[in-house]
Order: sequence, then structure tokens, then C-alpha cells
Amino acid sequence: MSNLTAKVHIEEGRVRVEIDGAVARLTFDRPAARNAMTWRMYDDLAEHCARINADASIRLAVLRGAGGKAFVAGTDIEQFRQFASGQDGLNYEERIDGYIAALETLRVPSVAVIEGWAVGGGLLIANACDVRVALAGARFGVPIARTLGNCLSPTSLRRLVSTLGVSWVKRLLVLAELPTAEELSPLGYLAAVASDAVELEARITEICGRLLSHAPITMRVARETLRRLETNPLANADDLIEACYGSADFHRGVEAFVNKTPAQWQDR
Repeated sequence: MSNLTAKVHIEEGRVRVEIDGAVARLTFDRPAARNAMTWRMYDDLAEHCARINADASIRLAVLRGAGGKAFVAGTDIEQFRQFASGQDGLNYEERIDGYIAALETLRVPSVAVIEGWAVGGGLLIANACDVRVALAGARFGVPIARTLGNCLSPTSLRRLVSTLGVSWVKRLLVLAELPTAEELSPLGYLAAVASDAVELEARITEICGRLLSHAPITMRVARETLRRLETNPLANADDLIEACYGSADFHRGVEAFVNKTPAQWQDR
């Protein structure tokens, strides 16, 4: 067994899932440690993503931290004490890239609800979601230049740059800034910033309702095309275009529009 996979004697926490009709609600449940991610929690996240992809009745995923103090405060630092070489770092970054890819390639849209801290791995998780909603005062960052002294993989940096831009990513990494939700809001990075808990719940309900009312195939094709374009500006999406226009939902949408009635999407 490598040092990277050796057992770490810490309270492992869990990522729990509740299926609420068409919505999968994932909760990072380790509030005593600000929901810092253990390997068990990362594995839970990947398993839940696979379950969502296999269940056609699920149409939306909502991710949230337990306790209201943090979304996810990175990877648990105790696990890094097991590292013995640079190869452990390579293995770790590759593993994190895979977990984030599982979330990024979900079949359904995802919403991150951020209260408190979304830092390190927590920022990567929130960043991989399609929509982010935050409570005022929530903070985002990767302050590793003044804390751990580690680094991010090129894949993680690409993901952050595609949403935040190079300048902000440099501020997060080099200056170790921890901007608030209010500071990031003008970038369009957040779909909403709520002033209090009541408004936050209202905004979550409103955004989820909108996503559930939209054409699932259209959203899936748009999300996957954008994902491909991140790594290849000339990416081919003929398969996605064909699937969309060849779907029964496309014809339902056209008929509903012509007849001025709501479309009844069936995701096929």
C-alpha cells in the first residue's frame, strides 16, 4: 500500500445523498472540520455522481455543506502528513482531477450552495458545478502560498481560469486572497448572493425550479459542448447536435411553442 492510500486515523466524515423527487441533494457532512474532505468523502462523491448518472429519474443535483459554517474547507490536511515524495503529490493531484471530473461530467445540472468557506478542494468542487448560489460573506480561495506550500494541477488551474479568469486565479494563488461572495458576484461567477438564510432558501428554490422546467437534453448538450471547448477550441460536437435535434423532446418543444403551451420534457 502506498503512502497516499495508507489509512489516516481521522474522523472520516461522509458525503450523504437524499433523493427528493427529481433532485439529488448531496451534503458534505463533517461540520466539526468545516467539511474538509477525507478520501472516504471523495469516494462518496464519486459514487453518488455515478448513481445520479445511472438514474434517469434524477434531473438535478444540489451540493451543500452541513452545519452552515462551510461548504467544503479543502482536503483534510492530516492526510498530507502521509506524503513521502513528489510522486505522492502527482498521485494526489491526479486523483483529485478524477473526482472533479466525475462532478463536472454529471448527466444533470448541478447547483452548489455556499455558506462560509469554499477553499482549496472546496473551491474546485463548487467551481465544477454549473450554478453557484452563496450566502453573503461566504469566502472563496486557494491560500496554499501562505499555508501548505503545495500546488494545483494544470487541469485544476484550467478549470478555475475558465470560470474566474487568469487575473483572479493569480490573486487567489499568489496573493492568497479570500474574496467574499460580494466581491466575486460582479464577475457573474455566482448566480445569486443572498443577504440572509431566508433569502438563500428562496433563491435555491427559485433556481432549482427553473432548472427542472428546462429541456434536459438542451442543457446536457450545452454543458458537454462547453466542457469540450475548454480543452479544445475546435472540438467537434456533431454527436451532441445530432442527439439534440434527433430527440423527441426537440419536436415536443417545437409543437409546444407553436401551440403556445408548456413543453412536457421527457429527456428523450
